[in-house]
Amino acid sequence: MKDIFNNLDDNLKYVIDALSLATVLGTLMDMLPSIGALFTIIWTAIRIYETKTVQGWLEKKDAEQQ
Repeated sequence: MKDIFNNLDDNLKYVIDALSLATVLGTLMDMLPSIGALFTIIWTAIRIYETKTVQGWLEKKDAEQQ
């Protein structure tokens, strides 16, 4: 198998490398919207948690438990 790749023309190797890179990028582009949506949900949850209203609710719960 190694001999097959050693005998390939360098230009053909570059074309195969470009196709491989395009495949990887295409796969990542398909996944990025899902990953972006997940990070957006997490970021929004953190921002909501940090609001004065939510922090006030959490402080009341802590005061009631003591």
